[in-house]
Amino acid sequence: MLKQVAEGVLVHQSELLENNTVVVQGGDGVLLVDAGITGAEMTCLANDLRELGQPVVAGFSTHPDWDHVLWHAELGEAPRYGTARCAAFMRDVLSNADWRAGVTEGLPPEIAEDTPLALYGLITGLPAGTAQLPWDGPEVRIVEHPAHAPGHAALLIEDRRVLIAGDMLSDVFVPMFDDTDNPMEDYLVGLGVLEGVADGVGVLIPGHGSVARGEEVRARIERDRAYVEDLRDARISRDPRVVSPKPGWEWARDIHEGQARSLARGSEREGTPDQGSSSAEGRPCR
Repeated sequence: MLKQVAEGVLVHQSELLENNTVVVQGGDGVLLVDAGITGAEMTCLANDLRELGQPVVAGFSTHPDWDHVLWHAELGEAPRYGTARCAAFMRDVLSNADWRAGVTEGLPPEIAEDTPLALYGLITGLPAGTAQLPWDGPEVRIVEHPAHAPGHAALLIEDRRVLIAGDMLSDVFVPMFDDTDNPMEDYLVGLGVLEGVADGVGVLIPGHGSVARGEEVRARIERDRAYVEDLRDARISRDPRVVSPKPGWEWARDIHEGQARSLARGSEREGTPDQGSSSAEGRPCR
């Protein structure tokens, strides 16, 4: 079911991981951001859009995690964009003959049989440095940063005061790090980039979890920054997503515990804090 969160901006949320698929209404149809995770949900979304007389004219994947690069034939053949780095990452994945087996192995078992892979990862990379999404609708600014995944980008719809954050600023998942030399510092840079556009934002749509409004937008940035700094500096996290997770999401605490263990192992090997060893064990979204 589509829910309007701002003028011309609607959200369809998945049941299992609370993925937020975003629909932005334009002149000739809609922009579809992070299309969803199950065939049933994407078919439902396609039917809803048909009833509204709103075909999909463009798609966008905020980053190359499996649950953000799916598509369904019912959604049509619109171009599906991503940043240059996001598209390059997906080309590398799809170049492996056994990519389908690898993706299937990492899917949540509850939805593995209903996750369509026929159009998986077919992303058209925009030229590096592209600032605006090419489509016939409200101006959508591409805000790329180094946090979480290669080529991750938020989308800012300035005249609607909406920020589509991808896998950042969630109220159900703690920050999850990419496998880079300095993952936590990269994450802090990403948060700084998002903070730089936050003044004009009234509605924040994370990749997972609930929509934030008003002062809660900056509160989420500060909460994520505090989590990353605590983990980096080996302090005990008092983040509510760790201490008292949302009912039914207690399993997500394992992500934090895996990251903390990974960081501790790196510190033991080097004798000093090792920011490059904090890949997210048990990460459900890659």
